Amino acid sequence: MSERELEIIELVATGLTNQEIAERLTISKRTVDNHVSNIFTKTGAKNRVALLNWAMDNGKICRDGFNCCSLEDGPGGDQD
Repeated sequence: MSERELEIIELVATGLTNQEIAERLTISKRTVDNHVSNIFTKTGAKNRVALLNWAMDNGKICRDGFNCCSLEDGPGGDQD
């Protein structure tokens, strides 16, 4: 998962729409649409709720609202 994809997941978790995410990141909505589609493919999620369940289960976001994203899985990292 790329750093940008993790950032998108965090913003999805706040309840933002793709358009709102695009405005926040100053990128096009189409770019956000592509990122979200790629994230769904990588995670197997069919919708935003399933994506957020995956993200919580895999430590990408925390249930308490604090960021617990980890780009590295250990020494040397393992970015998918």
